Amino acid sequence: SVDTLRSIQHLLPAGVTGISKVSVQTGTTHGGVVLPDGSIATVNVDFETLELLSRLAREDWGLGGAVQHGASTLPDDAFGVFPRDGALEVHLATGFQNIILDGPFFPKALTTRIHQGLSQKYAGERTADQTDQQFFYKTRKKSFGDFKREMWALPEDNRAAMRQALEERFSLLFRELKVVDTTELVARHVTVS
Repeated sequence: SVDTLRSIQHLLPAGVTGISKVSVQTGTTHGGVVLPDGSIATVNVDFETLELLSRLAREDWGLGGAVQHGASTLPDDAFGVFPRDGALEVHLATGFQNIILDGPFFPKALTTRIHQGLSQKYAGERTADQTDQQFFYKTRKKSFGDFKREMWALPEDNRAAMRQALEERFSLLFRELKVVDTTELVARHVTVS
């Protein structure tokens, strides 16, 4: 209950406000499930559980709701379900990464150098059963740090195409997740320091 949650607040360090959300596995995984050929497996999100947990988090515990991890690899028609079912957060970073690294505007020669670099630097993270495609997909987020200079130095035409592709994706997600025309709401509740 809310009273139980409040009664344990004194156990938290000073300045910590406590638990604000709940996160559970409802069928997805961070970055999606990568198949041996490098494609992403189709998953079934348990939207009933997401809705139930979001509702219970708010009603019984005074929390904001439930978090949906690994949503970026879901089909587009799934995104409208999250606001309907009360999801508090929807994690999407891998999808943006994929737009950049898999887009036709990303140089194949740089992809080859990235794969070589990942193979050398992160060989210890590779499991015995991983294919090259699975290993590269799971470690490629590290390339944004390791190859930052090369990525920032891409020709403007390439970067412009990436921005356009990302803008189109953001527009779809903002519409489906029902976060358009929220400037006033954000200004009222978010403090920028």
